[in-house]
Amino acid sequence: MKVGVSLRRSAGAVLVIATWLSMPAGAQAGQALVLDETVAPGTNYDVAEFRYWQPVVAGPLRGVVVLVPGSNGDGRPMAEDAFWQALATRYSMALVACRFTDRPHDQAFIEEYVDVSRGSGQALVDALGAFARRANRPEVAGAPLLLWGMSAGGQFNYEFAAWKPERVIAFVVNKGGIYYSALVPEPARRVPALLFVGEKDLAFRTNTIVGLFAVNRRAGALWALVEEPDTAHVVGRSRDLSAVFFDDVLAMRLGPGGLAPVEDQAGFIGDLGSDTFQPVAGATAPAVPTAWLPAERTARAWRAVVTGKPFEP
Repeated sequence: MKVGVSLRRSAGAVLVIATWLSMPAGAQAGQALVLDETVAPGTNYDVAEFRYWQPVVAGPLRGVVVLVPGSNGDGRPMAEDAFWQALATRYSMALVACRFTDRPHDQAFIEEYVDVSRGSGQALVDALGAFARRANRPEVAGAPLLLWGMSAGGQFNYEFAAWKPERVIAFVVNKGGIYYSALVPEPARRVPALLFVGEKDLAFRTNTIVGLFAVNRRAGALWALVEEPDTAHVVGRSRDLSAVFFDDVLAMRLGPGGLAPVEDQAGFIGDLGSDTFQPVAGATAPAVPTAWLPAERTARAWRAVVTGKPFEP
């Protein structure tokens, strides 16, 4: 074997090979890194398992994209989805895809693990710390987060942003049903978000999300409501619009100095009745709920989704 030849040629090669072998699996040949982590059961969850995917990047990672599936689902395969890997590579971010399950209880449609302040949120934080150590990426432990989820995953994201808004760049609520917070703290209202509802989804879900949007938007939340026409309880176009939204929010919030607040008068206002939009600067105070959108590109994509049309070029 060539390794044996190298060992005979020089003692220095031993150090090179030992270093190579000590690197995390997948990192030896410039490959993307994949790691799995399990956190012990906690107060409000039974299972907490996570998969980490790290693109090949030369410099520090800028953040982590967190993917959370629907009720009691195993979202770890999403870390291997080409769509999310391409997005994370473009952003120089890691992916962390999650699996949470509840302890058995009555009324299983109420996911207790989405109440993140009772333990499940800390499980995610602990997993990020473990991945930071194992991947030799200390920046991951405290990295800013982009949160995307479906159904209960969106519920988890909403509650996480309410719990630790200083960690969240932006988040997505996606046709979920059960929430533990109504009016969230002011710092969480300053975290940009998309809240998706499906026109044909269960009325309990859509009414809940519309209500959460209305009360927080009236208090200045930088959030947009997105009703997808002819759509039930499915991902629909939420993933594609979220990618455009994340692009614009990252340009607005993430720079060399860390996570920046959104400046007053930044972004666009979407009219939920006419599906039109205009710059925040100079807009009059509305008498009805409106959507906050970070940039014109997101505003055009939002209009395309709510009117059932393709994205504009």
